[in-house]
Amino acid sequence: MAKEVLALILAGGQSTRLGTLTKKLAKPAFAFGGKYRIIDFTLSNCANSDINTVGVLTQFEPFVLNSYIGIGRHWGLDRKDGGVSILPPYLNEKGGEWYKGTANAVYQNMDYIDMQNPKYVLVLSGDHIYKMDYAKMIDFHKEKESEATITVIKVPLKEASRFGIMNTREDNSIYEFDEKPKQPKNDLASMGVYLFNWDVLKKYLAEDEKNKSSSHDFGKNIIPTMLNSGVELYAYPFKGYWKDVGTIESLWQANMDQLKIDNELNLFDKDWKIYSVNPLQPPQYVSRESKVVNSMISEGCKIFGTVVNSVLSPGVHIGKGAYVSDTVIMRNTIIRENTIIHRSIIGSRCEINEECSIGKEDSLNITVVPYDYFMEGGTVYE
Repeated sequence: MAKEVLALILAGGQSTRLGTLTKKLAKPAFAFGGKYRIIDFTLSNCANSDINTVGVLTQFEPFVLNSYIGIGRHWGLDRKDGGVSILPPYLNEKGGEWYKGTANAVYQNMDYIDMQNPKYVLVLSGDHIYKMDYAKMIDFHKEKESEATITVIKVPLKEASRFGIMNTREDNSIYEFDEKPKQPKNDLASMGVYLFNWDVLKKYLAEDEKNKSSSHDFGKNIIPTMLNSGVELYAYPFKGYWKDVGTIESLWQANMDQLKIDNELNLFDKDWKIYSVNPLQPPQYVSRESKVVNSMISEGCKIFGTVVNSVLSPGVHIGKGAYVSDTVIMRNTIIRENTIIHRSIIGSRCEINEECSIGKEDSLNITVVPYDYFMEGGTVYE
C-alpha cells in the first residue's frame, strides 16, 4: 500500500564530541531529562504528527538502540501496515558497506523506500531535542509546491557559523545555502529536518552516489546540488525549543533548561506527550533528613542527602550528607555519604565512594565521569 509520507531517522552516527559518554553508545540512545532517551523526541514527534511508517537507520553501537525501540510499541508505532523498521547496513547482490554519510545511508535503503512507495520522504536526525508537528511542515511543502523543504530556526548570529545557513527570499524560497560559513549572511540555520518529493530525491541520491569526490552528505552535497540545478527549495520556519546536544556543554545545558519553570520544551505538556520506555522501578524515596530543590527525580531513586538543580535518572542513590548541585546523573549510579558534586555529568552504573569531590561550583566547565566508573576517593574536576 502506498504511503503519503515515510519518515527516516538518521541514528547511526558516532558522537566523538561527547567523549567517553558515547564511546559504547549511539548518541540517540543516550539518556536525557531523567526518564527519556534522546531518540524519544523524534519518535514521539512522528507519532504525534500521525506519521506511522518510520525507518530508523542505525550503525554505530546499535544493540542498545535496536533493543530499546523494538517494534515501536511505546510510541504507538507497532502496526502491521507501517510501523517501525530498524535499518542497519546490509549485504545484497551488489555487495555492502558501512554508511558513508547521511545521503548514502538513505541511498542504501532505496529498496525499502520503494517498497513503501511514498510520495514524500521526511529525513530526520535522531539526536536533537525538540517538539515539532511535522504535519504543518508537510502542509507548507504542499502549499508552496516545493520539491524539497528544509526546516530552519533562528540562532544567534555569532553562532551561525556552526550551522548550514539558508538565505531566502520573502516567500521563504531558498536562493543560497552556506554550509558552516565563516561570515554568515543571516541567522536562519538548518535543523536537519528535510522533506523531499521522493521522485526528486531518488534522482539526486543516485547521481551523488556516482560522484567519487562527494561526502555523500545532505548538507554538503545533496542540498547544494539541488539548488544549483534549479530544484524548488523552501525554508520552513520553526519557532520553539530546539537543541543539538552534540557537545558536553549543550547536553548539560539542555538538561538544566528543563528545570526552568517556564522552559519552552515543557515535558509536562499533555497535548504533545513525549513517549518513552518506562523502567520497571519502584517509586522514588526521599528520606526525612534529605533536601531536594528544583530537581527532576526519576523512579527508583533513593535520596538521603541534598540535591539542588539537578536531573537524576532511574535508580540513583544519594547517600547521607552528600551534596549534589547542577548535575546530571545517569541510571543506577550510587553516590555515597558526604560526597560533593557540582556542575557534572555522571555516567550510568558508577559508584562514587564516601567523601569524594567532583566538579567545581564556580567553574565554567562541566566535569564528566564515564560509565561504570568506581571512584574510591579524592577529587575530580575539569
